[in-house]
Amino acid sequence: MTDSAGKSNSKFSRFSEFTETLIISIFIAVMIFTYIFSVVTVKGDSMRETLCSGDRVFVNMLSRDFAQGDIVIINAERSFTLDDSGNLTENRGIGETIVKRVIASGGQSVDIDFTRGTVRVDGVVLDEKYLENGLTHMDGGAFTGHYPVTVPDGYYFVMGDNRSGSKDSRSAEIGFISEDSIVGEVMFVLFRPHE
Repeated sequence: MTDSAGKSNSKFSRFSEFTETLIISIFIAVMIFTYIFSVVTVKGDSMRETLCSGDRVFVNMLSRDFAQGDIVIINAERSFTLDDSGNLTENRGIGETIVKRVIASGGQSVDIDFTRGTVRVDGVVLDEKYLENGLTHMDGGAFTGHYPVTVPDGYYFVMGDNRSGSKDSRSAEIGFISEDSIVGEVMFVLFRPHE
């Protein structure tokens, strides 16, 4: 009888340990995918050819030091532009989560020649091999009359890779992106449904 009770206790103990390990593992996974990493589905064509609508991307939400060329996920609830005197003003954004490429960060100067289609950062024309036609002709009106524009500290100037079909920092509805509006950096495409 004791042998049977011992086996029963041993099975219960193993089951209890397994259940505890499973619960802790699920908790850790939920915490990791809530605060450290995320999977986001791209909507729209503003990043075409790099990212397409429906792509699922892996996002590092711990990343906070964004460099030129990084692709980021942004909470576009607020828009920051310049008033007629050149002062930074806060406006309502588009109220969506968007994906864009970092072009410049705080302290850098951005100048766009919409006739030639070139983008300069600190006087240097960007070599944007990721662009379909390599040119930027569309002005969204956010900084018309202010170019070259200096990005304020703590902000970023971002653009989509599909320059003729992207609402980005060139638009008054997006403008400069505050650092705290950036959710994280896109690390890679996990799944591309259209391939």
